[in-house]
Amino acid sequence: MRIRILAAVVVLANVVGNFSMSWGMKHRVSGEPLLTALLNPFVIAGIGLLIFWTLTRITLLSLADLSYVLPVTSIGYVLSALAGWLFLHESITGQRAAGIALITAGTMLVGRTAPKARA
Repeated sequence: MRIRILAAVVVLANVVGNFSMSWGMKHRVSGEPLLTALLNPFVIAGIGLLIFWTLTRITLLSLADLSYVLPVTSIGYVLSALAGWLFLHESITGQRAAGIALITAGTMLVGRTAPKARA
């Protein structure tokens, strides 16, 4: 159970961190230098969350098999795409939707297995 909760934290940190950075960069003042845009609170929060994501993912990888962690946490890509579509009004083409469906199916298949291989 602890591994599944940590996997959910990894996914959430990834989705919110990426969304926050994207929001901050897309809503910066036109013509603003990139270095100044990095001081945007949303960008700073995104960077902090992605640092947290990296550390929690390292922890998760120390507890569970790579063949479990990567597919299960890939649902973050699906959630990030949906957040971009919902809140940033990004488009999801047919090809992207098909990719999202494949990632979701793979995540569901792997998620049904035990997080740690049995010796």
